[in-house]
Amino acid sequence: MPQLNNPIEILKLLNKSNCRECNEPTCLAFAAAVFNGNKQLAECPHLESDVIERFGGKTKKRKSIEQDMKDIVEQLKIKVSKIDLLSAAQRLGSEFSDDKLTIKICGKNFIVDSKGELSSEIHMNPWVTIPALSYILNCKGMPLSGKWVPLRELEGGQDWHRLFGQRCERPLKKVADSYTDLFNDMLHIFKGRQVKNHYQSDISLILHPLPLVPVLICYWRPEDGLESTLNIFFDSTAEDNLNIDSIYALGTGLVMMFEKIALTHGETKKGRP
Repeated sequence: MPQLNNPIEILKLLNKSNCRECNEPTCLAFAAAVFNGNKQLAECPHLESDVIERFGGKTKKRKSIEQDMKDIVEQLKIKVSKIDLLSAAQRLGSEFSDDKLTIKICGKNFIVDSKGELSSEIHMNPWVTIPALSYILNCKGMPLSGKWVPLRELEGGQDWHRLFGQRCERPLKKVADSYTDLFNDMLHIFKGRQVKNHYQSDISLILHPLPLVPVLICYWRPEDGLESTLNIFFDSTAEDNLNIDSIYALGTGLVMMFEKIALTHGETKKGRP
């Protein structure tokens, strides 16, 4: 019987309508509940019977998603230790010296050696480390097209764009709403580049979370009774250089970093006399 190894694999089986008929607020929450053994797949009213039968109707309670992601990191490190890093560097257009490959994450060094050991100038959480290692393993080195598209227009984006909006665009909009100046500063700290009047937004910046996977972040301030808007766009070649699962994870990891910086900034402001 097939195994469902994490909540994302369960989410892929669902229609992502967030209908709440399972008594969970979102399909992602339902997937997490199934993964943790608190609900059964059969409690989703939209799943076909053959899908429920194939996966046994329920999943056993497993490790936390955090532990699962740590395990994925270790597996990827083993895979990286088995490839020719010099050839990988040539494919990626990256630096290689002293038996170490260096790529840039938001302008900061991310280094892996031939044993799969990692070091970085940037905080390494699994949401960022997994895409970085996947990029080293699978990036085709496709040149950028310069054409920006929303996630839903990428080939695999249809299954992910709603979740991406919930976990990435909405939380990042909240940061921008609360700390607009800080939001602008943070993007420059991470080597963002401002683009004037892109999509007529108030703030438009290009960020390179990975060298060949840039993102365009556009923010429109609230005005005339309308709430603010934030959208994230990708180069149309994004999936040639990073798989869609890792694109989603990378966006989530960046938002986590921004939220942490914003929280620290907010607490600092509260502590001022």
